Amino acid sequence: MSALARRRRAVTARFARRATLRRSVQLLADFRHEQSDPQLFYGALARDSVDMIRDLYAGSVDRDLAGTTVLDVGGGPGYFAQEFAAAGARYLPVEPDPSEMHAAGLAVHGAVRGSGMALPFRDSSVDICFSSNVAEHVREPWVMADEMLRVTKPGGLMVLSYTIWFGPFGGHETGPWHYLGGERAARRYVRKQGREPKNRFGTSLFAVGAADGLRWARSVSDADVLAAFPRYHPRWAWWVLRVPGLRELLVSNLVIVATPAPRVSTP
Repeated sequence: MSALARRRRAVTARFARRATLRRSVQLLADFRHEQSDPQLFYGALARDSVDMIRDLYAGSVDRDLAGTTVLDVGGGPGYFAQEFAAAGARYLPVEPDPSEMHAAGLAVHGAVRGSGMALPFRDSSVDICFSSNVAEHVREPWVMADEMLRVTKPGGLMVLSYTIWFGPFGGHETGPWHYLGGERAARRYVRKQGREPKNRFGTSLFAVGAADGLRWARSVSDADVLAAFPRYHPRWAWWVLRVPGLRELLVSNLVIVATPAPRVSTP
């Protein structure tokens, strides 16, 4: 077995033990509070995210997060900051929307205003570049993915996690009507609620599928893709990702894990 094959096997080994049915049920219960109690929901998601990143990083390089620099693309108001700090990491969130950065009244040292599609960081500058539920909110998610790889050190980890459009949560607050079309779902939301949805199809919400992410993963030439798996599924249900069509409906969130290849310097 090659070194790359061993690393691919090891990278998800620890997280797979955590990916239980009990965890999936708890996360589903927390999701109900996204709009009504965002601190509860995002606090639980932050803890789960840090556990996932810690497991993936330990599986890949056999060390914990202490002393690492973690760049969170689309970090929003900073709900994840405390959890990453508790793990010993230096946490740097990047967020393009200033109103979103201050939405929760949190002050995050080192927060940067910037676009995920043109990250204001130099090449190979962070140990881990992470993005959670952001790719579906940008017009060019794979440009963002390329940028995430660019700023990640060779041997580090890029972890991209995003919501699948035809999954149960693809329409966000406009679901499940998004199955009839994103614009139609948005118009229905306006009629029923009397206001625009926070996540407006075609403006701040886009249809991104599982096949799109897997196609990007196959296309990258300057990195090794170590894993792709359904984030919120128990380990025994990860097989759904291998079935075209079915994965678009059942994989609510796809995680892609990659490590940049060593960069060749030119004279």
